[in-house]
Amino acid sequence: MTAGAFIDIDAFRKAPLVREPFPYAMVPGFVKSGAVPAIEADFPKVDLPGSFPLPTLKYGPVFRDFMQAIRGPEFEQAVQEKFGIDLSRRPTMVTVRGRSRMSDGQIHTDSRTKVITVLIYMNGKWEAQGGRLRLLRSPDNLDDVIAEVPPDEGTLLIFKNELNAWHGYEGFEGERKVIQLNWVTDDGVVWREQTRHKMSAFFKRLAGRPAAGGY
Repeated sequence: MTAGAFIDIDAFRKAPLVREPFPYAMVPGFVKSGAVPAIEADFPKVDLPGSFPLPTLKYGPVFRDFMQAIRGPEFEQAVQEKFGIDLSRRPTMVTVRGRSRMSDGQIHTDSRTKVITVLIYMNGKWEAQGGRLRLLRSPDNLDDVIAEVPPDEGTLLIFKNELNAWHGYEGFEGERKVIQLNWVTDDGVVWREQTRHKMSAFFKRLAGRPAAGGY
Protein backbone atom coordinates (compact mmCIF):
# COMPACT_ATOMS: atom_id res chain seq x y z
CA MET A 1 0.00 0.00 0.00
CA THR A 2 1.16 3.55 -0.70
CA ALA A 3 1.90 6.11 2.01
CA GLY A 4 -1.18 8.03 0.90
CA ALA A 5 -3.39 5.16 2.01
CA PHE A 6 -2.35 5.81 5.61
CA ILE A 7 -1.22 9.41 6.06
CA ASP A 8 -2.35 12.81 4.80
CA ILE A 9 0.84 14.27 3.33
CA ASP A 10 -1.03 17.28 1.92
CA ALA A 11 -2.41 18.19 5.35
CA PHE A 12 1.11 17.94 6.74
CA ARG A 13 2.51 20.20 4.03
CA LYS A 14 -0.22 22.78 4.63
CA ALA A 15 0.11 22.80 8.44
CA PRO A 16 1.81 25.99 9.67
CA LEU A 17 5.28 25.67 11.15
CA VAL A 18 5.54 27.63 14.40
CA ARG A 19 9.14 28.81 14.71
CA GLU A 20 9.33 30.25 18.22
CA PRO A 21 10.47 29.35 20.78
CA PHE A 22 11.36 26.19 18.81
CA PRO A 23 10.05 24.85 15.49
CA TYR A 24 6.99 22.61 15.68
CA ALA A 25 3.78 21.73 13.85
CA MET A 26 0.58 19.86 14.71
CA VAL A 27 -1.64 17.97 12.28
CA PRO A 28 -4.99 16.60 13.54
CA GLY A 29 -6.18 13.81 11.26
CA PHE A 30 -2.70 13.06 9.91
CA VAL A 31 -3.57 9.37 9.99
CA LYS A 32 -6.46 8.94 7.59
CA SER A 33 -9.69 7.95 9.30
CA GLY A 34 -10.34 5.17 6.80
CA ALA A 35 -7.05 3.49 7.73
CA VAL A 36 -7.50 3.74 11.49
CA PRO A 37 -9.60 0.58 12.15
CA ALA A 38 -7.13 -1.69 10.35
CA ILE A 39 -4.15 -0.05 12.04
CA GLU A 40 -5.84 -0.44 15.41
CA ALA A 41 -6.55 -4.11 14.73
CA ASP A 42 -2.87 -4.73 13.99
CA PHE A 43 -1.48 -2.39 16.68
CA PRO A 44 1.13 -4.07 18.91
CA LYS A 45 -0.09 -5.10 22.33
CA VAL A 46 1.82 -3.01 24.89
CA ASP A 47 0.57 -3.78 28.40
CA LEU A 48 3.28 -1.97 30.39
CA PRO A 49 4.17 1.72 30.52
CA GLY A 50 7.43 2.69 28.86
CA SER A 51 8.87 2.87 25.36
CA PHE A 52 9.30 -0.33 23.36
CA PRO A 53 11.43 -0.41 20.18
CA LEU A 54 9.61 -1.57 17.08
CA PRO A 55 11.86 -4.65 16.61
CA THR A 56 10.82 -5.97 20.05
CA LEU A 57 7.08 -5.89 19.30
CA LYS A 58 4.64 -8.17 17.52
CA TYR A 59 2.11 -6.59 15.18
CA GLY A 60 0.09 -7.29 12.06
CA PRO A 61 0.79 -6.51 8.39
CA VAL A 62 -1.27 -3.32 8.25
CA PHE A 63 0.66 -1.79 11.15
CA ARG A 64 3.88 -2.86 9.41
CA ASP A 65 2.80 -1.06 6.23
CA PHE A 66 1.86 1.99 8.31
CA MET A 67 5.37 2.06 9.78
CA GLN A 68 6.83 1.86 6.28
CA ALA A 69 4.67 4.82 5.26
CA ILE A 70 5.85 7.12 8.04
CA ARG A 71 9.48 6.11 7.44
CA GLY A 72 9.20 6.34 3.68
CA PRO A 73 10.67 8.87 1.23
CA GLU A 74 7.47 10.85 0.67
CA PHE A 75 7.01 11.81 4.30
CA GLU A 76 10.74 12.34 4.80
CA GLN A 77 10.81 14.76 1.88
CA ALA A 78 7.88 16.69 3.32
CA VAL A 79 9.62 16.92 6.71
CA GLN A 80 12.82 18.14 5.07
CA GLU A 81 10.94 20.85 3.20
CA LYS A 82 9.02 22.00 6.26
CA PHE A 83 12.05 22.30 8.54
CA GLY A 84 14.63 23.21 5.91
CA ILE A 85 16.88 20.36 6.98
CA ASP A 86 18.65 17.53 5.13
CA LEU A 87 17.60 14.18 6.58
CA SER A 88 18.85 12.02 3.72
CA ARG A 89 21.79 10.69 5.76
CA ARG A 90 19.90 10.49 9.04
CA PRO A 91 18.65 7.05 10.14
CA THR A 92 15.27 6.63 11.80
CA MET A 93 14.09 4.73 14.84
CA VAL A 94 10.58 4.02 16.13
CA THR A 95 9.32 3.26 19.62
CA VAL A 96 5.75 2.53 20.72
CA ARG A 97 3.92 3.21 23.98
CA GLY A 98 0.67 1.67 25.06
CA ARG A 99 0.12 2.80 28.63
CA SER A 100 0.92 5.72 30.91
CA ARG A 101 1.51 5.85 34.64
CA MET A 102 1.04 8.85 36.92
CA SER A 103 4.80 9.45 37.17
CA ASP A 104 5.19 9.79 33.37
CA GLY A 105 5.18 13.13 31.59
CA GLN A 106 7.93 14.89 33.55
CA ILE A 107 9.24 18.02 31.82
CA HIS A 108 12.25 17.26 29.63
CA THR A 109 13.97 17.82 26.32
CA ASP A 110 15.03 14.99 24.06
CA SER A 111 18.52 13.56 23.78
CA ARG A 112 20.79 15.65 21.56
CA THR A 113 21.22 12.60 19.33
CA LYS A 114 17.62 13.09 18.15
CA VAL A 115 17.26 15.60 15.33
CA ILE A 116 13.51 15.52 14.67
CA THR A 117 10.80 14.00 16.87
CA VAL A 118 7.43 12.87 15.51
CA LEU A 119 4.63 11.74 17.82
CA ILE A 120 1.51 10.07 16.41
CA TYR A 121 -1.32 9.47 18.87
CA MET A 122 -3.87 6.66 18.49
CA ASN A 123 -6.41 7.05 21.32
CA GLY A 124 -9.87 7.87 20.02
CA LYS A 125 -11.28 11.15 21.34
CA TRP A 126 -9.26 12.09 24.44
CA GLU A 127 -11.47 13.24 27.31
CA ALA A 128 -9.08 13.12 30.29
CA GLN A 129 -7.43 16.27 31.60
CA GLY A 130 -4.11 14.53 32.15
CA GLY A 131 -2.02 13.01 29.38
CA ARG A 132 -2.21 16.02 27.05
CA LEU A 133 1.31 16.84 25.92
CA ARG A 134 2.30 20.44 26.56
CA LEU A 135 5.00 22.31 24.69
CA LEU A 136 6.60 24.64 27.20
CA ARG A 137 8.63 27.83 27.47
CA SER A 138 10.62 26.72 30.50
CA PRO A 139 11.95 23.59 32.21
CA ASP A 140 10.21 24.03 35.54
CA ASN A 141 6.61 25.15 34.96
CA LEU A 142 4.03 22.84 33.39
CA ASP A 143 1.61 25.79 33.16
CA ASP A 144 3.99 27.92 31.03
CA VAL A 145 2.33 26.50 27.92
CA ILE A 146 3.03 27.28 24.27
CA ALA A 147 0.59 24.67 22.98
CA GLU A 148 -1.27 21.63 24.28
CA VAL A 149 -1.72 18.50 22.19
CA PRO A 150 -4.60 16.15 23.05
CA PRO A 151 -3.51 12.62 22.14
CA ASP A 152 -6.53 12.11 19.88
CA GLU A 153 -6.49 9.34 17.32
CA GLY A 154 -4.50 10.24 14.23
CA THR A 155 -3.01 13.47 15.60
CA LEU A 156 0.61 14.23 14.72
CA LEU A 157 3.04 16.49 16.57
CA ILE A 158 6.46 17.13 15.09
CA PHE A 159 9.24 19.31 16.46
CA LYS A 160 12.91 20.04 15.93
CA ASN A 161 14.93 18.94 18.92
CA GLU A 162 16.52 22.16 20.13
CA LEU A 163 17.98 22.91 23.56
CA ASN A 164 14.80 24.73 24.63
CA ALA A 165 12.28 22.19 23.25
CA TRP A 166 10.73 21.56 26.67
CA HIS A 167 7.66 19.34 26.91
CA GLY A 168 5.69 17.28 29.43
CA TYR A 169 2.16 16.48 30.56
CA GLU A 170 -0.03 16.20 33.64
CA GLY A 171 -0.04 12.70 35.06
CA PHE A 172 -2.38 10.09 33.63
CA GLU A 173 -2.85 6.42 34.52
CA GLY A 174 -4.16 4.09 31.83
CA GLU A 175 -4.08 3.32 28.13
CA ARG A 176 -2.35 6.03 26.12
CA LYS A 177 -1.05 4.90 22.74
CA VAL A 178 1.64 6.85 20.95
CA ILE A 179 4.13 6.09 18.20
CA GLN A 180 7.41 7.98 18.33
CA LEU A 181 9.52 8.36 15.19
CA ASN A 182 12.92 10.03 15.37
CA TRP A 183 15.50 10.98 12.82
CA VAL A 184 18.78 10.60 14.72
CA THR A 185 22.38 11.66 14.20
CA ASP A 186 23.87 8.29 13.15
CA ASP A 187 23.39 4.53 13.05
CA GLY A 188 25.24 4.10 16.33
CA VAL A 189 22.44 5.96 18.09
CA VAL A 190 19.87 3.51 16.73
CA TRP A 191 21.92 0.54 17.92
CA ARG A 192 22.55 2.02 21.39
CA GLU A 193 18.99 3.20 21.94
CA GLN A 194 17.40 0.00 20.73
CA THR A 195 19.77 -2.09 22.82
CA ARG A 196 19.07 0.03 25.90
CA HIS A 197 15.31 -0.12 25.39
CA LYS A 198 15.41 -3.86 24.65
CA MET A 199 17.31 -4.60 27.86
CA SER A 200 15.10 -2.31 29.92
CA ALA A 201 11.92 -3.78 28.45
CA PHE A 202 13.17 -7.34 28.98
CA PHE A 203 13.95 -6.89 32.66
CA LYS A 204 10.89 -4.78 33.34
CA ARG A 205 8.68 -7.43 31.77
CA LEU A 206 10.35 -10.08 33.92
CA ALA A 207 9.72 -7.99 37.01
CA GLY A 208 6.30 -6.76 35.92
CA ARG A 209 7.47 -3.16 36.26
CA PRO A 210 7.26 -0.37 33.69
CA ALA A 211 10.13 0.99 31.66
CA ALA A 212 11.00 4.60 32.39
CA GLY A 213 10.10 7.78 30.51
CA GLY A 214 7.00 9.41 29.10
CA TYR A 215 5.53 11.22 26.07
